[in-house]
Amino acid sequence: MKNSWLGLEGKIAIVTGGASGIGKAIAKELVNNGSIVIIADIKSEGLDIIQELNKISPKNIFIKTDITKIDDVRFLIQNTIERFDKIDILINNAGINIPRLLVDPNDPGSMYELHEDEFDLMVSINQKGTFLCAQCAAREMIKNRKGVIVNITSESGLEGSEGQSCYAGTKGAIYALTRSWAKELGKYGIRVVGVAPGIIEETGLRTNEYEESLAYTRGITVEKLREGYNNSSIPLRRVGKLEEIANLVCFLASDRASYIHGVTYNISGGKSRG
Repeated sequence: MKNSWLGLEGKIAIVTGGASGIGKAIAKELVNNGSIVIIADIKSEGLDIIQELNKISPKNIFIKTDITKIDDVRFLIQNTIERFDKIDILINNAGINIPRLLVDPNDPGSMYELHEDEFDLMVSINQKGTFLCAQCAAREMIKNRKGVIVNITSESGLEGSEGQSCYAGTKGAIYALTRSWAKELGKYGIRVVGVAPGIIEETGLRTNEYEESLAYTRGITVEKLREGYNNSSIPLRRVGKLEEIANLVCFLASDRASYIHGVTYNISGGKSRG
C-alpha cells in the first residue's frame, strides 16, 4: 500500500500535553496520518483521548508523565522504546500560562502580581520540561541517526505580552533552545523546529480564571478581552483553529520538511504587535 503524501505511516510520535488543547489536536492529526502516538500528560484524561484515537487506529498509548521530573521522563522514553523500538518524533507541547503583572501599582503584592512560586512553576514546565524531554528523546534518536523534535512555543515569545511576561519569557527561551539544539543535533540527522501559535480558538485551558486574570493585568473587562480575540490585530480577522496548528506540525514532522531545521514558524494569521 502506497503511503500518503506526508509519509507519516508507522512513525512513533510522543506528544507531551496531549490530553487537551493543541496537544490533543496534534495527536489526532498524527494518528489520522498513520502515526502511532504516545500521549504523555500529567492528566489522566489522556486515557480517554487514547480511546478516541484507537478508534481511528490501534496501538496508541497513554503514559502519565510529569515532565518536570526526570524519573517520569526517563520512564516515558524507556517505555516507548521497549514497546516500539524507536522514537521518530517528539512534540514538546506541554506548557502552562498564568497571567501576572510584574508589579501591580493598584495593589502591591496582590494575587495578580507575579510571585516566585508561579515563576518557578512556569519555568519548570515550559523550559525545564521541554529540555528534559528533548534530551532523553535525542539520546535515542541519535542511535538511529534520525528524528524530529517539534517545540511548541508562542508568538508572545518574540513579541512579548502584557500581563504574561513570565510565560512569554519561557516561550522566548524555547526559540533559543530550538536554534541551539538544531546546531548540535543536525549532524546526527535530527531536525529541530519550532511552531509559534498566536491567538487560537477556545480550549479547556482558556478558563474563566485565566480570562479574569489576563483582563485584570491589561486593565480591561473580560468582555473587552474576548472582543480582542477577533480584532484588527489579526489581519485574517479570526482566531486560529487547532487543526491548523496540527496540520503545520504534521508537515514539519514529515520528510516533506526534510530541509527545514532550526527555525520557528509563526502561525498567527499575520498578527504582530507592530
